[in-house]
Amino acid sequence: MKEKQHVAIFTKWIHRIPVFFIAALMPLCATAGGKKVMVYVGTLSRGESKGIYAFHLDAGKGRLDSLGLAGEIVNPAFLTIHPNRRFLYAVGNVPDSSGKNAGTVSAFSIDPRSGMLTLLNQAPSHGLDPTYVCTDGAGKNLLVANYVGGNIAAMRIRGDGTLGGTTAVVQHSGSSVHPKRQQKPYPHCILLSPDGRFALVPDLGLDQILVYRFDAEKGSLELNDTPFARLAPGAGPRHFAFHPNGRFLYSINELRSTVTAFAYDASAGVLKELQTVSSLPEGYAGESTASEVLVHPNGRFLYGANRGHNSIAVCSIDGKTGMLAPVERVPAGGRPRNFRIDPGGSCMIVANQESNTIDLFQIDRKSGRLYETGQRFGVSWPWCVKFLPWK
Repeated sequence: MKEKQHVAIFTKWIHRIPVFFIAALMPLCATAGGKKVMVYVGTLSRGESKGIYAFHLDAGKGRLDSLGLAGEIVNPAFLTIHPNRRFLYAVGNVPDSSGKNAGTVSAFSIDPRSGMLTLLNQAPSHGLDPTYVCTDGAGKNLLVANYVGGNIAAMRIRGDGTLGGTTAVVQHSGSSVHPKRQQKPYPHCILLSPDGRFALVPDLGLDQILVYRFDAEKGSLELNDTPFARLAPGAGPRHFAFHPNGRFLYSINELRSTVTAFAYDASAGVLKELQTVSSLPEGYAGESTASEVLVHPNGRFLYGANRGHNSIAVCSIDGKTGMLAPVERVPAGGRPRNFRIDPGGSCMIVANQESNTIDLFQIDRKSGRLYETGQRFGVSWPWCVKFLPWK
């Protein structure tokens, strides 16, 4: 309650002061050289959504402008961009020839002048409800987590950006304690370690972060010698983020609305738990599930999203120990499923699932605090935000 009162008082007060003072009070969004950033928003095909939407973020001015529909496609829920910045990939359920949903990966080329998207080809994700997709550093392999399918998969990326053959499909097995959400595996995310040697997969249904050795030449995935890190029963690990120094990893746990900090042994691909903190205010008893976690590019702050409490939690990070300390919790403007921080580290865009909006925030890079900009755009069922540095 106090947090909401502080925001309301601040908002009422700031409208009474001259505009030129606001620039001094709030940090301007800025990226290197003041260049624009292309913003892509993946959506579910509900309401008025027709596919992937594009925006320009002028980070120097802290301004977001809509470019409209960039690529028309069914359920482009989660996105990733090729390292060469010429291709974009989307995953989601797409009806097959019989009308039944099938997990699908779609490859697009990015027009270098307009940023608009052209579909190149599609391939099966090998499981229902693919929820995450990434590429390796060289852009030769694509990795997918299939949530309902309970598995992960790897496939080739050809030189022209199209999707090639499948090189690995690994089925998870097991369960955990939650009677509705953990009776089977639910891998929710897959990302490579900073050196590209390991693929890490938080499985919400197993309360584990599984670790696979990844061979980029073969496109293979094999369980590591230490195959997983275990989280508290009923935690439900969903997404994670590495610290820029590569020594720490942070898992946001959907079911318990917590963040777990790990020390990461890069040589062996092993995680050791350091600390678990709540992403919610002390004493909060309402419904809420955590959804996304990111570390600021400067490595000093962590951000986590709460759906239900509808907030972004901000924590400071001790660069030596990796430990977290709460800074604030800020109203997200809706029900936040996903958010991204611009490459310069001074703007955040929040995709508010079900609230049908994306909202722009400014970040104070010294304190980590978030400030509303008042810029909000209607997007039907926004699911994912991705940034692409632009001209």
